[in-house]
Amino acid sequence: MAEGTKTFEYAVRDREGKIVKGRLEATDQAAVANKLKSIGVAPVSIQEVATGGLNAELKIPGMSDRVKMKDLAIMARQMATMIDSGLSLLRALSIVAEQTENKALARRLAQVRNDVEQGVAFSVGLGKHPDVFPPLMINMVKAGEVGGFLDQVLISVADNFESEVKLRGQIKSAMTYPVVVFIIAILATVGMLLFIVPVFQEMFENLGGKLPAPTQFLVTMSNVMKVAILPLLAAFGVFTWWWSKHKNDRAIRERLDPLKLKIPVFGKLFQKVAVARFTRNFGTMLRSGVPILQALDIIGETSGNLVLEKAAHSVQESVRSGQSLSGPLSLHPVFPPMVVQMMAVGEDTGALDTMLEKVAQFYDQEVEATTAQLTSLIEPLMIVVIGGVVGGMIIALYLPIFSMFELVQ
Repeated sequence: MAEGTKTFEYAVRDREGKIVKGRLEATDQAAVANKLKSIGVAPVSIQEVATGGLNAELKIPGMSDRVKMKDLAIMARQMATMIDSGLSLLRALSIVAEQTENKALARRLAQVRNDVEQGVAFSVGLGKHPDVFPPLMINMVKAGEVGGFLDQVLISVADNFESEVKLRGQIKSAMTYPVVVFIIAILATVGMLLFIVPVFQEMFENLGGKLPAPTQFLVTMSNVMKVAILPLLAAFGVFTWWWSKHKNDRAIRERLDPLKLKIPVFGKLFQKVAVARFTRNFGTMLRSGVPILQALDIIGETSGNLVLEKAAHSVQESVRSGQSLSGPLSLHPVFPPMVVQMMAVGEDTGALDTMLEKVAQFYDQEVEATTAQLTSLIEPLMIVVIGGVVGGMIIALYLPIFSMFELVQ
């Protein structure tokens, strides 16, 4: 908030007689009234909103300012519906900012609305908040403003984001189960080493005799774990903090992104997800009127993998020099031959955006099928793994009991 400005909550009556509420930043109530009158609405009430003390908004670090892709999809679809119904851009922004449940998004939309009211282009206002509005959305909105079909572009944005949300949900469903089972296996192993093995160790020491090799290994691991548990927890905490800060660093991604595509079980899934995201974003931007060179520059960043980003840059150089679009893609193994051939046909027929959309739909279905297969395959495997670990430890602990009667005698 600029120095000297205050936040005011207003209520106005639209042409249908309904009360519409919103917020504006201004120096005083008169400035708010003038702003509202300039857009053709008469204020019913204007009240200053307290922004400090007990009325201050509770913020949770890392959560309060988070805007999800689903929130953007809902916002884009609502705005498209209102603009198509004849509402002005300012009115649509005010209504969406008022009714959105995400407070961080509501604040950004209110700031965008103020910029638009002062004569700034909608796309420029969105571009001032790159932490919330992705480049894909900003450039598509810009193309819609130039071409005069902003409502259609916003619908395309909503469709794209909804597909992305569904894609991410499928990935999470495939990854959640093995991760949870793996964590449970680790916790069970550590718990047994710290609390169960020492009890058996004390009993074995009282009885005397030599422990079997598996049991002795567990006892040794238990003794090590007692000493190392705190340093390990501290190291894990430091690594988690470091990873959250640097996981998106270029140097880190240069090494990890190619490895993601080569993982034995999940590599194919990651490849299909990346190709689906690449083709869907590319097709959506071309269909919305974004220039092809600009679209290639953006989809490289939004693909989520540096391998595809480098491929997009090589295609960009090819197109800039007047060559074909699909030619350089054949040099990158991450793109299956079917994708390259369909893009080549799209170039020849002038329906590249349609072909890209068909490819994206195909790989969305492939991701869904692969996710279902992985889930059905991983579930029994993880049960066997956790059963083998815990069962093996129990057997190792009970091995000395077989010779216990000899030790007692």
